[in-house]
Amino acid sequence: MSIKDKVGESSSFGRTRNRSERGRAKALTEGAIPAYELVRLPLDQVAATPLNPRRNFGSAEEMTRFGEELREAQLAACVAVTRAAYLKLWPDHESQIGSSALYVLVNGERRFRSGVHVGLDKLDFVVRDDLAATREDFVDHLLAENLDREDFDVIERARGVEQLVSVCAEDGGERGSRSRAAKRLGKDRSWVTNQLALLTLPVQIQVLLSAGEVSERDGRALARCLKEDPGLGAEELLGQLASAKEAAEQRKQEEQRLLTAGREALAQARPVKTLSADNKPSSEGSPAPAAAPALAQAADPGSSLLSADNNEDNTASQGNTTSSSTDRATPVPSVTGKSDGVPEPREEQPRPKPSQRVVTGVRFPYDNAVQAAQFLYDRMDDSQFLILVDTLNGMVEERRSPGEVTAE
Repeated sequence: MSIKDKVGESSSFGRTRNRSERGRAKALTEGAIPAYELVRLPLDQVAATPLNPRRNFGSAEEMTRFGEELREAQLAACVAVTRAAYLKLWPDHESQIGSSALYVLVNGERRFRSGVHVGLDKLDFVVRDDLAATREDFVDHLLAENLDREDFDVIERARGVEQLVSVCAEDGGERGSRSRAAKRLGKDRSWVTNQLALLTLPVQIQVLLSAGEVSERDGRALARCLKEDPGLGAEELLGQLASAKEAAEQRKQEEQRLLTAGREALAQARPVKTLSADNKPSSEGSPAPAAAPALAQAADPGSSLLSADNNEDNTASQGNTTSSSTDRATPVPSVTGKSDGVPEPREEQPRPKPSQRVVTGVRFPYDNAVQAAQFLYDRMDDSQFLILVDTLNGMVEERRSPGEVTAE
């Protein structure tokens, strides 16, 4: 099978270049070939459009290297329209493109300039007058190749967007021109507005944006400052930017300090005066803390405190309540059990309910304080974790108050 058969009749490898005008018109009507074909044009018959917002095409060394690569092989064709199609849209550009230019570039100006730089006579082109149906179409296709380029700097892009907005305003009126431009570019209207705002900055800052010394995000922030106070100059704007960055860095360091302090406080915390779900110590074989009266009562057979798993001893426990309570300085209030034998926890003060219940499929480790802390640490963001640490510190202070019940 020949290459022509593999890639189709419209391929540049075929004989479509030799069609007569009548044969080409018939092939176009039948859909056998596209409306455009690959042609090789002399570079002295091509002119760059003055509408291209791109101004940086590389250094002389870079253009030489790229031009020599084109001499070996041109992997992508340039795109152009005929002189007549272009001047139909912009008749005032006739003197700018020159009298010898039969074609005007849409895309591929870097390839074109590099080819001229190294002295190439011809390059591959695709001539597409359908891209010049309207001004909006032409500028849209002009920007399409450049918007996503890494070397297409911020200010060049903003100028291209401004140009498209201006054309949309000419064709459809000022009202809604930004929305129409955004739709053509596949962007939000706010993105277009942010691009135009960069062009309101002083020239000194625009130069820094183009060079990458000021980020686009910082440029948008400076544009907002300038909108609020139009009298600010470049020096004042850059000073405000430096101050804002310094304040943000200080806030970040303070948040990090608080987070570190919270982690250290949690690491030093001990499970004092806390009960597990089944009134068992945090680890087998470890004695209950002497300062925890609740644990001492749980270990005392005559205590009035009931656990969740001693339902059979409820009657005996309650019978001993009167005798045991007379021996204590402060009586321990009895706990009323539910119908299923599980006691209700004593509510000393209302606790805030969580805003959202999270089901993780992992049982919360009630009977191990260290595991419980790690469990919460892994599932909370920094702000909630700091709130937890602060709450625990407050609870510890409560339990250390003079009026607490002490174990005998």
